[in-house]
Amino acid sequence: MAASLGRLVIYTSKIDQMADFYARHFGFSVLRAEGDRIVELRAQTSGMSLLLHPAVAGQKEGQVLVKLVFDVENVSAFCEAASAEGLDFGKIHKADGYEFANAKDPSNNPIQVSSRAFRD
Repeated sequence: MAASLGRLVIYTSKIDQMADFYARHFGFSVLRAEGDRIVELRAQTSGMSLLLHPAVAGQKEGQVLVKLVFDVENVSAFCEAASAEGLDFGKIHKADGYEFANAKDPSNNPIQVSSRAFRD
């Protein structure tokens, strides 16, 4: 199964400042959905979206706070196929109309597969 890199998660305690910065300086549109703690910044072109996610206690900003999120329509099927190839994802989480699961790359960077892009 193939997957495309669709968005980048940035953990921050400065959601509003980050949204303003990327909107003002790089032309991103700021999308806030009621009840969703993630603020989505969509590129005006076909570029990658940024997701601003609230940092939790213990996360130090500007240091290993990025997660690569790959868009897949069926998280379960992708995780099963990945497992057969030696990549094990954690528990599949259900969110606001989509699913996601997390893993690590060989350098221990966080990665995720998510059906968020297909919820609309």
